[in-house]
Amino acid sequence: MNILLKSATIFDSKSEHHLKNLDVLIENGHISNIAPNITCPSNCQEIKLDNLTISNGWFDASVSFGEPGYEDRETITHGIEVAAKSGFTQVGLNSNCYPFTDSKSIVNFLKTKSVGTGVNIHPIGSLTKESKGQDIAELYDMQQAGAIAFNDYKKGTKNANLIKIALQYTQSFNGLVMSYPNNCNIAGDGVVNEGVNSTHLGLKGTPALAEELQVSRDLFLLEYTGGRLHIPTISTAKSVVLIKEAKSKGLQVTCSVSADHLTITDDELHAFDANFKIAPPLRTQKDIDALLEGIKDGTIDFITSDHDPIDIENKKLEFSNAFDGTTGLESLFISLQNILGLDILIDKITTTPLSIFGLEISTIKVGEKANLSLFTTKGTQIFTKEAILSTSKNSAYIGKETTGKVYGSYNNSILTLA
Repeated sequence: MNILLKSATIFDSKSEHHLKNLDVLIENGHISNIAPNITCPSNCQEIKLDNLTISNGWFDASVSFGEPGYEDRETITHGIEVAAKSGFTQVGLNSNCYPFTDSKSIVNFLKTKSVGTGVNIHPIGSLTKESKGQDIAELYDMQQAGAIAFNDYKKGTKNANLIKIALQYTQSFNGLVMSYPNNCNIAGDGVVNEGVNSTHLGLKGTPALAEELQVSRDLFLLEYTGGRLHIPTISTAKSVVLIKEAKSKGLQVTCSVSADHLTITDDELHAFDANFKIAPPLRTQKDIDALLEGIKDGTIDFITSDHDPIDIENKKLEFSNAFDGTTGLESLFISLQNILGLDILIDKITTTPLSIFGLEISTIKVGEKANLSLFTTKGTQIFTKEAILSTSKNSAYIGKETTGKVYGSYNNSILTLA
């Protein structure tokens, strides 16, 4: 589709047009002209949107859709539409399905599902077979098929030797090992953050120690083996300190945080709303402050939505029995841009995560392939259930004030508007 974006403020620090308000003409999937006032050719569609800003296409490195196996939560086809309308042109797809993404055939299946769409799927393979934490999966074969990293999604690996072997083995092909930060023995049956609120509510708590012990263990293993380690969705102040110290030693460690853990505390639990049952559990304001500081000083490398649709049968239950997880593609940008500002937020969902996973980083200039997110930073609104595009409606942001609006995205010659 050939399109002309009228009066778009370009947000791309690598571009000569950064912060300029210009027209952008896209022909045959590539940017053909950027100028103050372009006349739309006969074979293109003119797009005029209020206070339009465009940036390089956003990448969410932690997304679950359900398919294969849990299509009632979200199919890949519909999930791609949700991502595109939420401004994302690329997603890292977790092994949160059945069968698990533990072979090159499943990786190939997932890659094929995104062909001809506006969103590129980058599968994250299981670290172990069937994500059971017992035997290393076919890591090299999966990487050759297109897997960008390896992770047993939301499962803390009990066997330290398994992480050690994975870090050693993946060095031969520069693979990225991900280790979820949770010591299962310390966490026990906890369903919320251990603290004042868990005590008041009578809910079993998971102490911050469960995360921090696992982070510390994995960093010791990394120091011993070398290799590349990513720690996803950290949630405590001490985790930030541990990872900052490891980086100062020169270890190849990166980490991420979900939008939920930057904006919501465990004070929300008083209504026993299972939409706030998330893994890792929501923590305290002290933790949020430390995580935000970690984002700003570069200790935390990027932000994800940790989008995890859960069907109503498994979410609308007594709090302790409900599944963990919240949707987040639709709310990531509008919940954070007023808190972090565009400079930090755009970097944390474009340049930095793309470089860590070895993916191409685009630029908004003539001749480049058009890979764009369309949005405005203006306006405030209350996030409602109707704003959830996903099949499953388990969002922790319902009822919260958000800032700005996502108009959609353009990628692979496909324009998707919300």
